[in-house]
Amino acid sequence: QVALAESGGGSVQAGESLRLSCEVSGWTDKIYAMGWFRQAPGKEREGVAHIHIAGGNTYYTDSVQGRFTISQDRAKNALYLQMDSLKSEDTAMYYCAAVHTRLTRFPPPKYEYNYWGQGTQVTVSS
Repeated sequence: QVALAESGGGSVQAGESLRLSCEVSGWTDKIYAMGWFRQAPGKEREGVAHIHIAGGNTYYTDSVQGRFTISQDRAKNALYLQMDSLKSEDTAMYYCAAVHTRLTRFPPPKYEYNYWGQGTQVTVSS
């Protein structure tokens, strides 16, 4: 079992920054990839950024490329998402997720993420 807990969300103005954190606990040695997803009201949950735990490879969706940075601290069992130059369209609930036990490709498809956090709200005002 794995537990994920996000923090760091909040309300900011467009152009400002936020840093999300995800605390990971449990059987962390079987986590092969992690990611940040977001879901705005009335929209599907979309993958924002992914990281391969062993290799450190990262992948970003086009809309956040160059503005968001995903990183990990394996010593602290933590995942981060640095979000810069925030836009109003970044407003959403942000979720941390983990691929545990089986990874077929990178970036992983959403259905391979089998552990999810409860989410943290990010609101960006223009």
